[in-house]
Amino acid sequence: MQHIGIAACSAEGASLCYRTVISEGLKRLGDHQHPEVSMHTPALSRYMDLLEDGQEDWIAAARVVVESAVKLKAAGADFIICPDNTIHEGVDRVLDEFPLPLIHIADVVAETAASKGLKKLLILGTRYTARSTYYQTALKKHTIEWVMPTTEQVAEVDRVIWEELYWGSITPESTAYYQGVISAHKADGCDGVVLGCTEIPLMINDENSPLPVLDSTRLLAAAALDRAIS
Repeated sequence: MQHIGIAACSAEGASLCYRTVISEGLKRLGDHQHPEVSMHTPALSRYMDLLEDGQEDWIAAARVVVESAVKLKAAGADFIICPDNTIHEGVDRVLDEFPLPLIHIADVVAETAASKGLKKLLILGTRYTARSTYYQTALKKHTIEWVMPTTEQVAEVDRVIWEELYWGSITPESTAYYQGVISAHKADGCDGVVLGCTEIPLMINDENSPLPVLDSTRLLAAAALDRAIS
């Protein structure tokens, strides 16, 4: 089996991805078996100090992920994943600098959406993701439409991520707000929702979402597991 390297950004999303790799590995392989996994986590300030609104230095921020990849390679990893949607806006700009193959989170989501026959997706994520292009690029390859929330919805979705989910806090009020946003876009023709922040699955899932969910965190973990044991 190959050795999985996880280049982590925020703790809640990275830990959910890690736990999913291990738990799904145990289910699929049995007898306490799972691939070897290493994770490197720099302080989130390394990223956020470079992403001030209106002055984002995506290349410098993405090179922090590259630093993690270098350390993970030294630890023996065969490939890496980065369980953070936002930073992929920068990752796309420095792909040739990575010392190991990278499984791209948006490509995994887009491929899954295509396999499910989904045609129009709502993308939920941080304000950075709402302004980004990496999901659009991935979805275009499969001729899948996408929409972002309204400006007002983006602001509240982003606030909940940073002020609540980032800290592991889940409230009924915020859950209901997210469900309302999803319902509104379902009425406008969306047939699926991308949980495009690795913390959102802590709150929204197939059981409570008005639309079928594409859980970027768990889909990325599953893709890494597939590669590791294939």
